[in-house]
Amino acid sequence: MKNRRSFITGLKSAVLQSIEIRFLKKYKPWGVILFSRNIKSIEQTKKLTDDIKKIFNDRKYPILIDQEGGRINRLSKFIDTSKFTGTFFGSLYKNNFKKFTTYYQIYIMQTCSLMHKIGVNINTVPILDVRRKKSHNIIGDRSFSTNPKIVSKIGDFCIKEFHKNNIGTVVKHIPGHGLAKVDSHKATPLVKDKLKKLNKINFFSFKNKKSLFAMTAHVIYKDIDRIYTATHSKKIISLIRNKIKFENLLISDDISMKSLKFPIKLNINKAFNAGCNLVLHCNGKYNEMITVAENSPKINDFIIKKTSQFYKILS
Repeated sequence: MKNRRSFITGLKSAVLQSIEIRFLKKYKPWGVILFSRNIKSIEQTKKLTDDIKKIFNDRKYPILIDQEGGRINRLSKFIDTSKFTGTFFGSLYKNNFKKFTTYYQIYIMQTCSLMHKIGVNINTVPILDVRRKKSHNIIGDRSFSTNPKIVSKIGDFCIKEFHKNNIGTVVKHIPGHGLAKVDSHKATPLVKDKLKKLNKINFFSFKNKKSLFAMTAHVIYKDIDRIYTATHSKKIISLIRNKIKFENLLISDDISMKSLKFPIKLNINKAFNAGCNLVLHCNGKYNEMITVAENSPKINDFIIKKTSQFYKILS
């Protein structure tokens, strides 16, 4: 494990290309993330993940997916999750807790069952962004609620249930994306609320979470750091560590998103310098993958320790 590098990579298609096999063997990313383009059938996806794990001789090698439910459904070829949005479960929680518990446990169990069948072991959930008035729809019904306490409690439940089903989780988008008025895939969101208000609402839902992974927000919080997004901000990552009390691995959101205004090499360096443990690169473009790999250091003792804790969840 110690020779792996501190990045997570996407792949181009539903089968490993020979160039990707050489890439994985040479650069040894910490993990791989799959998208709809990589998933055609259960059998094909299982072969793909098996092939990846064989390269590393590690049946627990981290393979991630972004399977939130609702409109974020990478498993759409097997299951229709359009009804099961964050807001759907948040409303159930508020109106009928017993029904919520039953529905959400079954939903998570079925999601985990599919993930096991295709060889994936980390889901990038729960979304702990608190929905706010005039929020951009990039979060919208992906959020559980406008109430940070409800978001926090459902988040705890979600993490516990996924862990119980031997799947890791990634809370996102820390320290909170709910006030963003633009899509961070396309532009840089700027949040102007004061720190006191952010602590009460947006940051509250992320506090004291037991997930071993969290994904940073490509959002500028003007009252804390006027220049850099959370991913690039030492001030905000210090806040995440010391005030929000997140003690595990911080993964950048996709390092190639347009919300980050620097060339990709600088985006990577700034993320690591700010305090991200791993950088995420999703699009499967080979030239960018090389840049990410060559600018990502080998994993350190902290990452090795947390990865070992994650492996215990899979046992």
